[in-house]
Amino acid sequence: MRKMFTTLLLATSLCACGQGAQRPSSGPVGEGSEAAAETVAEAAPEQEVLPGVEVLVKSGFECLKGKKIGLLTNPSGIDRNLRSTVDILFNAPDVELKVLFAPEHGVRGDVYAGGHLDDSVDGATGLPVRSLYGNTRTPTPEMLKGLDAVVYDIQDVGTRSYTFISSLGLLMRACGEQGVEVVVLDRPNPLGGEKVEGCPVEPGYFSFISQFSIPYIYGLTVGELATLINEEGLNKGEKGDKTHVKCKLTVVPMEGWRRDMTFLDTGLPWVLPSPNIPYPQSALGYPSAGILGELGFVNIGVGYTIPFGCFAAEWIDADALKETLDGYAVPGVSFRTIHYKPTSGSDSGKLLHGVQYYFTDYKLAELTMVQFYVLEALHELFPDRNPFVSGKISTFDRVCGTDCARVAFEKSFKASDLRTEWFKNVEAFKNLSKKYYMY
Repeated sequence: MRKMFTTLLLATSLCACGQGAQRPSSGPVGEGSEAAAETVAEAAPEQEVLPGVEVLVKSGFECLKGKKIGLLTNPSGIDRNLRSTVDILFNAPDVELKVLFAPEHGVRGDVYAGGHLDDSVDGATGLPVRSLYGNTRTPTPEMLKGLDAVVYDIQDVGTRSYTFISSLGLLMRACGEQGVEVVVLDRPNPLGGEKVEGCPVEPGYFSFISQFSIPYIYGLTVGELATLINEEGLNKGEKGDKTHVKCKLTVVPMEGWRRDMTFLDTGLPWVLPSPNIPYPQSALGYPSAGILGELGFVNIGVGYTIPFGCFAAEWIDADALKETLDGYAVPGVSFRTIHYKPTSGSDSGKLLHGVQYYFTDYKLAELTMVQFYVLEALHELFPDRNPFVSGKISTFDRVCGTDCARVAFEKSFKASDLRTEWFKNVEAFKNLSKKYYMY
């Protein structure tokens, strides 16, 4: 992968089933000129990447022929010409699309973060839409009745707390119980396939935002992850059942993707998979700032034009924060001062001060550590301000999948002390996951 100097403010990069590696399943306004001014010219992709949906079309829908199917997707399920996977499968020859399943934000992306979803009818196709983010998050036997397979096609972000992979796992478990096949149309991991960070979820901290015992950044495509979950017995279900249920799993692989590619290397269009991931760079920022965002301690750009791209508050001295962070020499990361007014959320209309961060050497950077270095600097500058206030800690720990990281950090407020606990099982997971690599 070419050397990357990227800002989390870049405009989205628009450009324009094969049999391949199927594995048997023995298987979520400020100044417009700022975004334009910060845009960095990107080299053309080295080769064309075909997502799973395009490989499926290329194969003549072979793995779905003659089947009655359901589809779990959202607006990010598209081909390079921005055609929805809903429309592609609805019009596919010898394939009968019977029902749509809606994850968080809905099939058409018309429900905001955390909003309740009810069953409905899709206006474009007339198909019934069954909600998996309402009264139930697990498909019921009635929802799956009469189906031969359920297809999954959602752009992943490569981070464990993003709820779409949890929906996939619950779908796989329910389909396994009912003898229904799951077909995953693979897509790029926007973080690439080489970064693994954060400890796996530990007992007592499993939830819909920490569904599987995998690292926070897991370094797999969604198809690879589904295969690992299915084969390694990690799919315990919504209620933490002790038994693992496997499903018949088929992964329609991509063509042309490599593990050293971030999304900008693929040449594919980015459609925001959830409201606060508007750009490919937002996916890089999600694990870099999102954990800290759970504390409500500082604004991380949500409610402004660069969600997950900065750290700011009314009480922060931006120049002092930048100077302190520069003194840490955070590997692969640079900071600049920033001042802005969010247009929504609890900080709406307030003038905030802080830092925006940039990856100057993406390969060297440890994404999740950025927010912890910021926490260390804020404690050094403002020791009387406690980020770990009552009421926020439980969500923070659930996102981390453990309380060990927080406990280690609170002892010294040093990011280096947290790192030992946070990275303790990374190498073991890398070794485990390699046998599921498809690329």
